[in-house]
Parts: sequence; C-alpha cells; structure tokens
Amino acid sequence: MADTRTETTLPSSEPSELLRTARDLVPVLARNADQGERDRRLTEESVELLTSGGMFRLAVPKRYGGHEASLRTLVDVSAVLAEGDGSSAWVVAVGNSLAWVTSLFPEQAQDEVFGTDPDTRVSGVLTPSATAERVDGGYRVSGRWHYASGSWHAGWSVIGFPVPDSSGRIVDQGMALIPAADYTVEDTWFVAGMRATGSNCLVARDILVPDHRVVSVPRAMAGDYPVQRSGGPHPSSAFVQFLTAAPLAATQLGLGRAALELVRNKSAEKAITFTYFEKQRDSTAFQLRVAEAAQKIDTARLHVHRATADIDGAARRGEALDPLRRIQARADLSGAIGHVTDAIDMLLTAHGAASFADTNPLQRIWRDSAVSARHAILHPSMIKEMYGKALLGVEEQISPLV
Repeated sequence: MADTRTETTLPSSEPSELLRTARDLVPVLARNADQGERDRRLTEESVELLTSGGMFRLAVPKRYGGHEASLRTLVDVSAVLAEGDGSSAWVVAVGNSLAWVTSLFPEQAQDEVFGTDPDTRVSGVLTPSATAERVDGGYRVSGRWHYASGSWHAGWSVIGFPVPDSSGRIVDQGMALIPAADYTVEDTWFVAGMRATGSNCLVARDILVPDHRVVSVPRAMAGDYPVQRSGGPHPSSAFVQFLTAAPLAATQLGLGRAALELVRNKSAEKAITFTYFEKQRDSTAFQLRVAEAAQKIDTARLHVHRATADIDGAARRGEALDPLRRIQARADLSGAIGHVTDAIDMLLTAHGAASFADTNPLQRIWRDSAVSARHAILHPSMIKEMYGKALLGVEEQISPLV
C-alpha cells in the first residue's frame, strides 16, 4: 500500500492560530444555530467552514496532515466555537476525541481512516451494545449504538462490542473502527437541547471487522496501546480523562461565556420590571449576581486547565497519571461543568423571563448546557464518591472508568 501520509495542507498548528480561526468562525456558527436546531443537524455551511478551517483535524496525527494538538488546545478551541453554537462545538470536540482514539489503533487502521483524507470525521459510541462472533481474521459484529454525535457527517465510527473467543466466551471489551458504508444512521435524536449534534443511533448487521481495526478498551484505559503506534506524545494521554475533557467540559465553558456576554450586553438597555431601575446594570443586586456567575465560570476554567495541564504534562513525559491524579482530573472536569450550569442559571434569573423567548439565544444556551451536563460519564455524585475514596485510601471501586 502506498504511503499517502502528508505533512502539508494547513497553515499552522500553533494554538494561537487555531484559536484565531475558531474565533473567526463564531459569528457564522451563531447565525446558523437556529437552522441547525430546526434541521437537527449542523448546516452544510457550518460543516464546510469548520472543515476548511481545520477544526476536525485538531487531534489527527501530524503525519497525516493533522494538527495533533494538545488537549489544552483542543479544549480552548472547542470552547471558543461553543460561544457561537454549542452543537457545533460538541460535534467538533467529539469528532476530535474520537480522532484521538483512532490514533491509538494500529497504523494500518489509521492509514485507512486518515491516509487519503485527514478531514475525515469520526463519530461513535464505546458502549458495548452489540453481539460478536470470532471469525478468521476478525469478528462478525451486529448492534445498535446510542448516541453517536455527528453521525450525519461522519465517514467512520468507533463502536464498542463484547469480544468473544472462538468458543463464544466473552474475554474482553473492544472498540472497533467501521466505515460509514458498514452501518446505517437511524434518526432518533429528538431532544430538548444539543439538537443539531445529530446524536443518532448507529445500526450494523453482521459486518466483518478485521483484527487491525480492533483495540481492547481495558488495555487502552491502562495506556497499553498497540505497538504499531508512532508519533508524538499525545496518544499517550489518559484515556477516560481525554474523552471527558475534550467534548464535555470544553463546550460548557464556551456556553457559559456566551451567556455571560449576552446578559452583560443587554444590561445597558433592559429595565428591571416593577422597580425604578431603567437599566439592569445599575442595580447592585444584578451586579452581585453577574459577578458571582462570572467567578463560577472562571473557577470552571481554572479547574479544566489544571486537569488538562496534568493530562498533557504526563503525556509529554511519557508517564501514566497515578490513580489519585486520574480521579482528581475527572473531579476537576465534573466540578467545572457544575460551576458553569450554576452560572448559567444565575444569569437567566438575572436577565429575567425574557431569557426563555424563542428569539433569545439564552434559552438555547440553557438547554444545550442542561442536556450536555447530564452525560452519563459526568455523574457528579459518582465522581465525588470515587474522589473521596481515592483521597481516603479506600480500595473499593464503583466504576471501571478511573
């Protein structure tokens, strides 16, 4: 097979340039957000601009023409995009987190996904909601996978499945790369928020997945990736922490900043009903509420940046995060999301009932934040319990996702 990998195509992988590109896209994403909600998928204009701006290449290895950006850069860029549209940021961040997962596979699989098109978008679901049979050279897999964000725009997907041996006994949990031609997208994403993410159900029936497109999830969580892997340090990042930080925390940060900016801008022209305040900004009570919301958003950002610094730093050093720091990173990310949702609630209360008008972007920000904050991997009580056990030296585990 000819080596189609390339170092060309994009102007710069410098974080400042990627952030500038993302900032330039915010007005267009904001303008298209309503149409995306109505269509329950991103508009073609948004997808084309995100693609041409290199936003789906953030986590693609450089040897294929990608940016191979740090987790911190991926988070910061995705957060900026969320200031324009939460769904767009979510699809970009999820797509990049799964592009990063793809970089953990044997290079033959990476060549198939990125070798001819580094802009290939990846969707997927790691939940092993499937059946599989061991066959010569791979597995026969059938299943249904909810909820695959960006499903309408993906060329490949990562799916989870229980791995059997030749006798049918389940011996592992795997994730597999499958091309879009091998599955169908069932239109099931009818929700209150994040409507344009197209997080639909993937359906596959009796497809052949070759061995080189399968990776063990437990081994990946332990940092034991295939020996064929090559490139920079980022594929060594902590598995669960990378997947949590990229799409989930980043989008929330941008939504929080967008809500704060909208409320600040309107406060100079909006009165407080049933009071003598002709401008909200003149009210001490309003000022205090906005200040508290801003502090919560800042606190969230600081926690996210601490987590990404730990994850990126360990990857650069070629080290694995120890169990306590892994769960601390998850606690940082989960706590950050709680701070943002609290801040958005404060801002909507301060702004008033007009926040919920269909024409007001605040109500979409509120819905997008509320839906994405309930992702199962972020369960705040569970993560707090895990963190408390780790701090106290309690060995009992309540989740495999450490």
